[in-house]
Amino acid sequence: MKKHVVLGVTGSIAAYKAADIVRRLQDQGCDVTVVMTASAEKFVTALTFEALTHRPVYRDMFTHEGAWDVAHVSLAKQADVFLIAPATADIMAKVAHGFADDFVACTALTTKAPIMMAPAMNDDMFSNPILQENVVKLKKLGVIFIAPKKAKLACGTVGLGALADVDVIVKAVVDLLAR
Repeated sequence: MKKHVVLGVTGSIAAYKAADIVRRLQDQGCDVTVVMTASAEKFVTALTFEALTHRPVYRDMFTHEGAWDVAHVSLAKQADVFLIAPATADIMAKVAHGFADDFVACTALTTKAPIMMAPAMNDDMFSNPILQENVVKLKKLGVIFIAPKKAKLACGTVGLGALADVDVIVKAVVDLLAR
């Protein structure tokens, strides 16, 4: 039986790497459904993910297509794992504090599946004490983190905050699914 990964894509420059994550998870035998924030669509379009997954991409809480279904609840129940990659400071704060104002946050708050987050942001944001408190809280709640790496960031500096390598992310998901 295939495993179902719900991939949450948020508004980071690293969002383009989520397309490679989709493809590599599929290569590992996973079915993938993508949910996106509005800010993610500033970096990559839903059409990209629809073409790769052959599935609809969910991004608007209030768009109703097809048979009646509360999509974030339905997807949350279908997920064997909910991966958020890239995970911005914004989505981490929302989930840590129970905010549910977009499709990704609602799905995270609804799912009983393991949640994995792969942060991607500026190094100063990542090291900020408020964000680090959110990381600690999320870990206590069972969220599994795939650590960012030190690399050249979009702002031009080198620091800890770049999205982990796609191979590292996919391996972490596959290892979790194998348990």
